[in-house]
This record gives sequence, structure tokens and C-alpha cells, in this order.
Amino acid sequence: MAIQVAIDSALDMLGAISPKGYYIGVHIRVAAPLMTFNTYDRDWVDHYTQQAFALRDPTTAWGFSQVGSVRWSEMGIPDPFGIMDQAAQFGLRYGATVSFGEITSRTIGSIARDDREFTDEEINSAEKIIQRLHVFTEPSESLTTAQIEALQCIAAGDRHAAAAAKLGISESALKARLSSARRRLMARTTAEAIQRAKDFRLL
Repeated sequence: MAIQVAIDSALDMLGAISPKGYYIGVHIRVAAPLMTFNTYDRDWVDHYTQQAFALRDPTTAWGFSQVGSVRWSEMGIPDPFGIMDQAAQFGLRYGATVSFGEITSRTIGSIARDDREFTDEEINSAEKIIQRLHVFTEPSESLTTAQIEALQCIAAGDRHAAAAAKLGISESALKARLSSARRRLMARTTAEAIQRAKDFRLL
């Protein structure tokens, strides 16, 4: 719970300096982030998704090739699909991108506004906030045997009662194990916890 409060506080601070929103992919591994935070306008998000811009986005390319922060106007990354010009049409005229972490678990975040370039101070603040989010969301390197067994049962299709019986524990004990696994993996649902455990090769 304390971690979630810290994450929410960091996102509130980031939102305060990003009037046109932000997007953060946290701990990107094999092209998929552990979690994302996105407050961009829905019209832009829909357009971006429909055009499959994710793997062609200059901010993503910069984020995987550099660590630090940069204004969009200073990235120097080719944009043959005109993604940045299209973003400007949706109000994301000025922005900055932050990249942090090892290449095997990279966090990349962008902030945007429509009225002016971000100041150095604003970019430095965004960089510190995104670095904190990277640290707060560091994935667990292990699960307990009890947590693994509980997740394995649910992953195999067992309902709570059947899984509890299989493990020789009460249904409330099973739910407690699943809940603790979700917290450790920072997952909102058991299905998400199972997927993350698989991604981290814990299952």
C-alpha cells in the first residue's frame, strides 16, 4: 500500500508539470513494459494505436539508445512517419523524454504541453520523478513456495475451492497467498500476477 501511495504521489507531481499529459512505460523487457501510466488525450491514444506507432516512435528509439532526458525538438532521431508532427496536431506540440535503467529493464517516459518548451528545471523534475517510479516499481526477483503453488493452481484453471483443497489449506489461506503474490508482483489482478510471474520466469 505504501508503494502505491508513493507511485500515486509521483504521478500527481508529474501531471502538474505536464498539461497535455504523459506516458511512461516502466521496466520495459522484450518490448513490453511491466506497467504503463498514460494521461494523453484519448483521441491521440486511439490514433497512435490504430497507426501502430509504438515501434516506430522516435521517443521510443531515443529512449532505448540513450539514458537521460531530452526535449523532443532536440532528439535528432529520424521520424519518417511524421509521428511528432501528428502528435502536434493533437496538442502535443512540445515535449521531453526521459530514459532510465538498464537496457534489459528500461523505463521510458514522455511529458507534453501545447504552449511552450519545457524549462530545464521542469525536465530535471520530470527526470527525477520518472527515476523514482522506476525504483518504486522494481519487479520482484522471487516468490515464496506458497505463493508459487497458489498461482500455479489458478494458472492451471482451478477455482479457489479446488486449489485450496489441492494444497490442503483453507480457501481464505489460498486467497491470502494470492493477495501477497499480487502485492509482491505489483499486479492488480491474479491473472496479471500470473502473467508477470511467467514473464519474470518465476513460474
